[in-house]
Amino acid sequence: MKYSYYPGCTLKNKAKDLDAYARASARALGFELEEIENWQCCGGVYPLGTDEIATKLSSVRALNDAKEKGQDLVTLCSACHHVIKRVNDDMKNVEDIRTRANNYMQLEAPYAGETTVLHFLEVLRDRVGFDKLKEKVVNPLTGKKIGAYYGCLLLRPGKILGFDNPENPTIIEDFIRAIGATPVVYPYRNECCGGYISLKEKEMAKNMCDKIVESAEGFGAEMLITACPLCMYNLNKSTEGKIPVYYFTELLAEALGVKEEVEKE
Repeated sequence: MKYSYYPGCTLKNKAKDLDAYARASARALGFELEEIENWQCCGGVYPLGTDEIATKLSSVRALNDAKEKGQDLVTLCSACHHVIKRVNDDMKNVEDIRTRANNYMQLEAPYAGETTVLHFLEVLRDRVGFDKLKEKVVNPLTGKKIGAYYGCLLLRPGKILGFDNPENPTIIEDFIRAIGATPVVYPYRNECCGGYISLKEKEMAKNMCDKIVESAEGFGAEMLITACPLCMYNLNKSTEGKIPVYYFTELLAEALGVKEEVEKE
């Protein structure tokens, strides 16, 4: 199975590991991530202005590229997924935005939200299946107590993203079980880390991260995993060696026996 793949800017620099481990894991699981040619930054933040079109166009371009190839579009970065999924919903349901975006881009055929947008975790859950993933594990992470950190961008707004229950998500916990580890459920796993205020309000963002880390540790987590480069940055600054934070794809690659292959490249 082949998917169009939108990596996003951060996965080409600060979050190369998130990308590399995902690609290797996809190969081990029998599907391919075909990177979209000439993709552009998604903007990092979904524009809330109803008259804002310019910052949505790169998402529309990526979505239309996948449509033309007849493929679903896969993302990894929580922010990219959030932006692209919401823009896709606009193109499907908001006539004014759809009309103006198509008029500006002058596509061969108008784009109207036809592409299915999937996060890599959704591919594992809904296309591969966690039971199948479990069968592919050659190095189960038995005994490791792992806290899932969702953050806010993967889950909200729940009706549009449709990723999981925003108040009581389970997808990453199910993933943790599939790779042989023990999930630790703690109260702050779907609270914001303060990512978008981390430069202007450093102390406030640190306090938010401290609560997340202390909550996870208090419930017995030995490590945290995340899908968001910004969350990874914030949590690592806050942990100060207390508890390690990993991308979920690194542990996936380890469980599938392809982690060393990535690190040799």
